[in-house]
Amino acid sequence: MYKTYPGWILSLRQQMLNIFAKYSLPRGIVFFMDISAVFLMFIFAYLLRFNLNFDQLPFPLAWEQALLVVLVFGIMSRIFRSYAGLIRHTTLTDVSLIFIVTTLSTGTLLLISYVSRFLWRESLLLNLPVSVIIINFVLITVFLFSVRVIIKILFRFVTSSGKTRKRVLIYGAGELGFIVKRVILSDPDNGFSVVGFIDDDKNLFGKKINQIPVFSYNALRREFIAKHKITSLILAVKDIDVERKAKMIKLAVGRGLEVLETPEVSKWVNGQLQAGQFRKVKLEDLLGRKPIKLNLDLIREGLDRKTILVTGAAGSIGSEIVRQLARFNNEKIILVDDAETPMFYLENEIREKLTNLQARLILGDVTHPEKMEQIFRDFRPDIVFHAAAYKHVSLIEENPHEAFRVNVGGTRNITEMAVRYGASKFVMISTDKSVNPTSVMGVTKRICEKIVQASSLLEVNRTQFIVTRFGNVLGSNGSVIPIFSGQIAKGGPVTVTHPEVFRYFMTISEACQLVLEAGFMGKGGEIFVFDMGEPVKIADLAKNMIRLSGLEPGRDIKIEYTGLRPGEKLVEELLTDKEITKETHHPKIRIANVEDIDEFEMLAQIDFLLENLYTLTRKEVVRLISEIVPEYKSSNIRYNGYIADPQSGSRNTALEQM
Repeated sequence: MYKTYPGWILSLRQQMLNIFAKYSLPRGIVFFMDISAVFLMFIFAYLLRFNLNFDQLPFPLAWEQALLVVLVFGIMSRIFRSYAGLIRHTTLTDVSLIFIVTTLSTGTLLLISYVSRFLWRESLLLNLPVSVIIINFVLITVFLFSVRVIIKILFRFVTSSGKTRKRVLIYGAGELGFIVKRVILSDPDNGFSVVGFIDDDKNLFGKKINQIPVFSYNALRREFIAKHKITSLILAVKDIDVERKAKMIKLAVGRGLEVLETPEVSKWVNGQLQAGQFRKVKLEDLLGRKPIKLNLDLIREGLDRKTILVTGAAGSIGSEIVRQLARFNNEKIILVDDAETPMFYLENEIREKLTNLQARLILGDVTHPEKMEQIFRDFRPDIVFHAAAYKHVSLIEENPHEAFRVNVGGTRNITEMAVRYGASKFVMISTDKSVNPTSVMGVTKRICEKIVQASSLLEVNRTQFIVTRFGNVLGSNGSVIPIFSGQIAKGGPVTVTHPEVFRYFMTISEACQLVLEAGFMGKGGEIFVFDMGEPVKIADLAKNMIRLSGLEPGRDIKIEYTGLRPGEKLVEELLTDKEITKETHHPKIRIANVEDIDEFEMLAQIDFLLENLYTLTRKEVVRLISEIVPEYKSSNIRYNGYIADPQSGSRNTALEQM
């Protein structure tokens, strides 16, 4: 990847680099140098006119006429500011200005010479030889062009580290693509070399734009990439379809290319695009998820001047809900979490970025009834977003007592307080792992859903209880994305549980926006299921993350398969076998038709288990949990034989024996 030069060249380059680094010619000096060159070139034009015979050169007339030429050129140069650009960064615009100045100056001199022959025939000063004017035009234009080009080439030489430039294709041969090409060619520090454009317009295939060829998508064939040593693809299309963009990125990443994206025009520096603003595409770009369109009026009306409580506020989902709420006019937001350090970071973020938010941060455990009642009594929240939960499947699998206490007990507490203190709306965050659960984490979240459903059926209830259910979110704390990123940063290996494991993904902001929409769409008792798109193969996700880091799976970073952990599924589901969905006005939100439950019996089972939780063994806890959720089928061999069989008539046996 590196060129080698003799030592004396490297030394010379370093000395020139020091000069370029220390000095930049003031515009006044550049202007003086330009008009001095005009003076000398005019004298030289006279010499050429007389075959370099000094004896025939008319002195002092030639000097006087040279001063006239300098005056005309100087005026034109001042008008068009052809001297204003940095010579080392000369662009096509700068060259065009020089040509305009020399052309207009020459035209003015020809006009003066022509008019003087009729009006001032005796004036030798104004009667300039036409041949000398034309020769001077050629000389000064070539000279000024050449000086700037030579200095620019020297600057590129001394500022290049010897590293080979990245050979790039630009996707988009339109206006934005042309701007990207111009930025790359005008900046010697960016390390790019443009090989060609790729475009959708078949009429452009095989043609050239400013000597840069336009290719079809065949340019992304492995043979073409290898032949032309392509290293990168820059996306330069303003209004590209999200799915089309994702397909393009996947194809390029799969070919081992670095993929860069052009920022929105609003993010350009002083209206100008700079090469340093190209950013690597993110993992979410590979998902091809279309931007969410929210019913902002519905959400704004629902949140207007309301006091809002968010549990689990310092977690990935909870904190993003807080960020989304900051867009609206809230009376006050009460943020509850028992994790001190994450709450500290959230407090700093609110102070620095979410300055319009009237927030109160409270350290508290949702499983403590007295603390939760104090919060509800003091603040009387109108709306509750319940995001507090334990979520890590493998860890929770070995700790069913704590999973039940926090996930189920916390939800039971918060729903009771919402009813007791008259909250108008309660929105719970659930997971696709609650559907036909095979893990302790998943089954406890399914019980939480049932608690919310049961609470909505109580006659004393004035609260609208709503469940939102979705899959994994990109980048959440402890999810595969940051884990893979850490493993890649360390050089691997990247560990995947199984080559055929699939998961649903959406971005955190997308999920939380849909939570808000569903929360104010619901009337109570609904389970809203979000459109997660197509499930993603985790092995492919790992490979794409490795490639996005500029490495090759298997060669640079190994992938190891460790086997499914207890409680994990190969493929997650969004609906149980008994649930079907119906549409809502939002294309990404559907309502699950939930099964009927005996709310009183179920709540009695839950309360009994909470009261006796720590008198039971792990397997007894799992046994009782399975009686509350008959569809629970543990994939943990340690719990084999302890799951209640709904077909055997053994349900409630464990309760009755205690």
